[in-house]
Amino acid sequence: MNHMFIKPQDQVYNPFLPLEEYIPDGEPHVFGDRVYLFGSHDKEGGETFCMLDYTVYSAPVSDLAHWRREGVIYHAGQDPDYECRHYMYAPDVVQGNDGRFYLYYCMSGDYGQGGYWGPIQVAVCDSPAGSYEYLGYVRNPDGTPYNEHICFDPAVLNDNGRIYLYSGTQYDFEERKDFYENEDYIRSEMDMFHRSREEILSKAKQGSIMGPVVMELEEDMQTLKAPAKHLIPYKVKGTSFEEHPFFEASSMRKVGEKYYFIYSSMLNHELCYAVSNYPDHDFTFGGTIVSNGDIGMNGRAEADKLNMTGTTHGSIEQINGSWYVFYHRLTHKSDYSRQACAERITFTPDGQIPQVEITSCGLNQGSLRAEGSYPSVIACNLTNGNMPHGSNSIFQISFPNVTHQGEERFIAEISEGTLIGYKYFSFRNVTRIGVMARIETEDNKVQYKGPLRLDERVTEKADRHHQIRRPGMPSEQPVLEIRLTETGDPVGEISLDENAEEWTEFWGNAEIPDGESALYFVYHGNHSIQLINILFDS
Repeated sequence: MNHMFIKPQDQVYNPFLPLEEYIPDGEPHVFGDRVYLFGSHDKEGGETFCMLDYTVYSAPVSDLAHWRREGVIYHAGQDPDYECRHYMYAPDVVQGNDGRFYLYYCMSGDYGQGGYWGPIQVAVCDSPAGSYEYLGYVRNPDGTPYNEHICFDPAVLNDNGRIYLYSGTQYDFEERKDFYENEDYIRSEMDMFHRSREEILSKAKQGSIMGPVVMELEEDMQTLKAPAKHLIPYKVKGTSFEEHPFFEASSMRKVGEKYYFIYSSMLNHELCYAVSNYPDHDFTFGGTIVSNGDIGMNGRAEADKLNMTGTTHGSIEQINGSWYVFYHRLTHKSDYSRQACAERITFTPDGQIPQVEITSCGLNQGSLRAEGSYPSVIACNLTNGNMPHGSNSIFQISFPNVTHQGEERFIAEISEGTLIGYKYFSFRNVTRIGVMARIETEDNKVQYKGPLRLDERVTEKADRHHQIRRPGMPSEQPVLEIRLTETGDPVGEISLDENAEEWTEFWGNAEIPDGESALYFVYHGNHSIQLINILFDS
């Protein structure tokens, strides 16, 4: 039986690039009549961040359902530091005053080693998605590499001819009361940033080597025009940033006459924003735009997160009159296989951006049609009620996750009580819903064979389990409840065969009113299952 899915030609869903593609840290930019997505490039099922060369996709601004692979635009081997650092981290691209396009990035080694040690590198090209050539590094006026602050996650803005470069990362060592007396804190910072004690302590008294910084560049796009300075203070206690401090992922956009600084907070699952009348100072915290666990959405607590959470990075862009936020989700139980997603956002009359929920329809112009079949991996919610938070890790514990074997991409390790959610579908005369699923066995279970990755900073929290079990359900009968709300009563169910070890279609009747609705499955059974497609019939 053919279980492969052919994507509808006039619809787009999250993740919006081909399912085998993993481009996180997205910086969307409109150049001419196309929007280009610049970002890092993860390997599917990879074992560290950003294992592949920069590859760009673009789409017509009037048709976000059709993304074109522009190809590899820059190879890590072109960088002179390639011998000691093999991986290119989150980049950004800007068009210079000379009409050419400039790519800014930093290099890192395996497992993030050395990612905070190097300079900001620059490459250049005559077109946004052409072949970039190495130009050099961001430098001080005397020609030495700029490294006064930590160079990480560069972002760039051409503001009516003035070029502003943003960079930085932040940990809370220096905000701790006993920092200057605690040798462990000082040593940790020295090891992490490859800096001397004198550099760290002297800079800490002036404002820290950490935190988001801004620098203006000369026309050569490399040389500092003036000394770099903090965009917002490193120490945030008592400020509007205290609950959502900067961590990494700087990005800047100008909206009307206001400047919006987008960043990943220390909570590590959310993209936040700050607003100012200036590109280089006076920023105040605005709010959270999106969380990859929907934490904070409608008051949702961290204990009730709807996915495995972890690193996030992205930005906002206006495309054909509408604004969107681009972010990424995690797959393969790790931080190393991240996929690009997007949601439409709005601005309130006073310039605020209300937080948006993560969905399956994303860039689609409305909900997806509940007809035919869809790949299961477009689920926007996937939880067993106890999902971990990742940080530079690959988990070996069992929990539901998007994964792959060969050319097949599916949800695995679906166990008792797992919730799988899709938002949103447009239902019309739908009377049956099906799935293509199989029982998970030792023969078809995905086995990770790479090096063990578990960041010592990661702790697994005993989150409160969602109330998604159905009392009295026979545990020996594998069943998928069909729901239209996260915690509502079932509108139908799909009985599975516990002996089905190959992909098999299973159907169930469902009472679904016409109109737009979410679709949820809740699994019950003794055996774990895998899910590759969801199906609709009328």
